[in-house]
Amino acid sequence: MPFDDFNTAQPDPAIEAEIDGLLEELTLEEKVYMMSGHGFHYYFTQVDNRQFGQRAYAAGSGCERLGIEPLYFSDGPRGKRHKEATTCFPVPMARAATFDVDLEERIGKAIGVEARALGVTLSGTICINLLRHPGWGRAQETYGEDPFQLGEFGAALCRGVQAHNVIATVKHFAVNSVENTRFKIDVSIDERTLREVYLPHFKRTLDAGCGSVMSAYNKVNGEYCAHNRHLLTDILKGDWGFNGFVHSDWVLGVHGVDAAEAGLDIENPEGVKFGKKLVAAVNTGEVSQQAIDQAVRRILRTQMRFAREPDPREYSRDDLACEEHVALALEAAEKSIVLLKNEGILPFDRRQLSTLAVIGRLADVENLGDKGSSRVTPPYSVTILEGLRKLVGADIEILFDDGSDHDRAVAVAEAADAVLCVKGFTWKEEGEFIPGDEALDSDDPNSRSTSGGDRHHLRLRPEDEALIGKIAARHSKVAVALVGGSAIMKNAWHMDVGAIAMTWYSGMEGGTAIARVLFGDRVPSGKLPFTVPKHEDDLPFFDPAALEIEYGPLHGYTKLDAEGIEAAYPFGFGLSYTQFEYGAAQVKLTSDEIVVEAKVTNTGSLRADEVAQCYVGFPGSAVDRPVKLLRGFERITIEPGESATVSFTLSPRDLAYYDVASKSWRIENIRYAFYVAASSRTETDKAAHLDAPAHWSGLSFPA
Repeated sequence: MPFDDFNTAQPDPAIEAEIDGLLEELTLEEKVYMMSGHGFHYYFTQVDNRQFGQRAYAAGSGCERLGIEPLYFSDGPRGKRHKEATTCFPVPMARAATFDVDLEERIGKAIGVEARALGVTLSGTICINLLRHPGWGRAQETYGEDPFQLGEFGAALCRGVQAHNVIATVKHFAVNSVENTRFKIDVSIDERTLREVYLPHFKRTLDAGCGSVMSAYNKVNGEYCAHNRHLLTDILKGDWGFNGFVHSDWVLGVHGVDAAEAGLDIENPEGVKFGKKLVAAVNTGEVSQQAIDQAVRRILRTQMRFAREPDPREYSRDDLACEEHVALALEAAEKSIVLLKNEGILPFDRRQLSTLAVIGRLADVENLGDKGSSRVTPPYSVTILEGLRKLVGADIEILFDDGSDHDRAVAVAEAADAVLCVKGFTWKEEGEFIPGDEALDSDDPNSRSTSGGDRHHLRLRPEDEALIGKIAARHSKVAVALVGGSAIMKNAWHMDVGAIAMTWYSGMEGGTAIARVLFGDRVPSGKLPFTVPKHEDDLPFFDPAALEIEYGPLHGYTKLDAEGIEAAYPFGFGLSYTQFEYGAAQVKLTSDEIVVEAKVTNTGSLRADEVAQCYVGFPGSAVDRPVKLLRGFERITIEPGESATVSFTLSPRDLAYYDVASKSWRIENIRYAFYVAASSRTETDKAAHLDAPAHWSGLSFPA
């Protein structure tokens, strides 16, 4: 890959020398101009009727006198954000459920191609904030609760996007896991938790060559992220050797000129706190000239390195939502669906069904995810109802009811051979919190209203739970398709139905994918990228209105493991239409790595994919550590009756913990446990054990 060494090698001497010359020639005003975006407010208020993301915005750099182009920014974790129709992929949380990093890299390449077709050179595509609590409103934009998985998917998306010479931005740095109060909340966190839980995925993505970082709105230990020297300078640019630039989140991401000294290089989307105020601050000595020159150097270094890499192909509007990209969206949707329960209901059998009742308004509406910065407008989208009707044609009669009248819906269900209830959420109930000052779904300013945000509880609406119960009481063949971006509690009704599938916000071809899986044309293979507890009280404390909160080291499966609590559906869980059996783990040691292997056998009758997961445990640790941590995963295809051996290569650092006293990563001289399993619910009797090699014991690694 052309940029995989961007943050791990020394900058190009020729480019650095050229930048030296430009810094001599640029005036202070021109340098400061390059440290902010320009034109956003004009387009937003005067041209685009307060509709965000209608174009690529000038978001830093640019000097007309010297022929330096601005950076042009577009958002888009699930496709390019633009007024033109682009490919809408399933939301990142759905793609995380595939556990397929090769697929994610291919999606990144498609997004990179469409970015170039739209003139985008800076893409806000990679959201890897950790899902501390599934009530977080923007859960759908990230990849789940585990730092290792977040890092692998962030790195894959980065490689894909940057393969087409688009600078990728990873966001939001850092510790951003509450939505409603994201502009003000102060997160208290100790250094070890910060390094071990909330930052590793950012470093993994930067080690893959990511060229830019977006700072978060929130505070960390009393300092706003865009002003947090410890995050931006000490860790990011110091400890990690990041060579690119840092830009702020939009509109309310910067609070004063001191951000420039802390390590923020660009204020977006306009120079409100920088601009003339920053020029004045330099002239009075409040901000150093060195800080300005360092910021401009980072901007130019990144821009020049990416702009001068030969393009792998040409780009045009024909690339937008092209056949290849749409097929990729369909593949992702098919692989993402997680089968949570199945008592012989699924797959629906065409030979035995003459009628299928589909109950719930969400089956018949476009439901692609939130309508904030990640919104994508594809040329079309296939609803669940459309997908089912297209698949079965005239062979099976589809009886639809929106569920608004429970008596009517129950009667429709009773008249069918089987029932599919489609329940969940839309952009109105979860997603980016949009205050009531932006018209995101209408051209009528009077229709503006607050939408999205954090969920106050994880259950379906009471009326939806009640309808599922009523239908299940009158019919023996009921499946539920859940639509949403994160965990949904099922306590009130899961025992009453025969099958449950998590279908996510599944993108423009979602209806096609869901129909194929429900009818067995595709075998479900998705796995949960988060833990669904039996009780919400088993999760960390979460308050959408909080202005202060403390983040500890445990959440998700690490918290339930430590407390000995069983999950309703553990991290990594997902059923299939076939069955898999895992053999005992085997561990091999070489001089500088550990190889963990296990045999996986398809004991069922269908060819299918399985996601094998590798965990490392720390029994006997003298340091307070999780019971186990994910350290690898592999998606494999196995024929019925056959076996495959999965292999995971671990480095010494995979065993290490962060030692605050020495400010380094250290390895304990203990016996480690290694598990290979179908989910985080591992079987201890199939674990392999290994003492830390003598030459590893006490090893330390830079922070």
